[in-house]
Amino acid sequence: MVSREKSNQKSIRSMIQENKSTRSQSAVMEKVVPKIFLICAVISIFTTLGIVFTLLTETFTFFNRISIVEFFTNTHWFPFTADKNADYGILALVMGTLTVTAIAMVVAIPVGLAAAIYLSEYASAKTRKFIKPILEVLAGIPTIVYGFFALTFVTPLLDSIIPGGISIFNALSPGIVVGIMIIPMIASLSEDAMNAVPNSMREGALALGATRFEVAMKVVLPAALSGVIASFVLGISRAIGETMIVTIAGGSRPTADIDVTESIQTMTAYIVQVSQGDTGYGTTIYYSIYAVGMTLFVFTLIMNLLAQFISRKFREEY
Repeated sequence: MVSREKSNQKSIRSMIQENKSTRSQSAVMEKVVPKIFLICAVISIFTTLGIVFTLLTETFTFFNRISIVEFFTNTHWFPFTADKNADYGILALVMGTLTVTAIAMVVAIPVGLAAAIYLSEYASAKTRKFIKPILEVLAGIPTIVYGFFALTFVTPLLDSIIPGGISIFNALSPGIVVGIMIIPMIASLSEDAMNAVPNSMREGALALGATRFEVAMKVVLPAALSGVIASFVLGISRAIGETMIVTIAGGSRPTADIDVTESIQTMTAYIVQVSQGDTGYGTTIYYSIYAVGMTLFVFTLIMNLLAQFISRKFREEY
């Protein structure tokens, strides 16, 4: 009996010690883990600052050689000619980028929004579980595959459809494929926004005699407008920054003309062209990629800020 009591006391003591040890480990974790998170956050901030500093430094070097007025007003971009005859007018690259982006959004917005409405308002839970992963597979395909798809399938298809044909490198084909690539982003984000709308609003509209389509278009979609528009803006930002598809299928002819059947060049495609190793370090062409990159950075930054502004401006709280 005495030995059993001693055994129980020993067991209780060991449990107290284990409890103290566990509390001690938890206390250490509570102190260490936030510091690790802080270090990760600081690394992210310094990485961003380092990228911006590099862009600014090299961009200033470029503008010491090329007039900033010429850069933003000239419509010709011919950096590979002799220095005296070289033109650095970013408008040619900006127009190519905006043309591809506009075509992509014409494809992505209606298809992505329709897919989101179907998944949110019409599809059963079983159908949603089947369709949504398939949509998300599109987002996981490497963009270089999309590029060759545009070049070897979409371009010949468009060439056989459009009267007069199109060039092998053109703006229409990569624009359509970039739009296809963005569809999952718009569909997924818009569906999340629609799912956040309370069911009581749907049930109230149905109780008043509205059809399911009217509920979707006149109740759910306006209520989820902030998230839906934010998905559009993020899609535009994604299209502006797309590289591989436009590099492979868009060509390398910078022009300010809006002819979607002819070759164009976007800002990202130009950066890829110059970064292939043929350009000497320290040349004006070398620094031009940083000026183009800075312009691209400003574009995407404005798009992201716009998305945040729209989300806050039109946010509905239930």
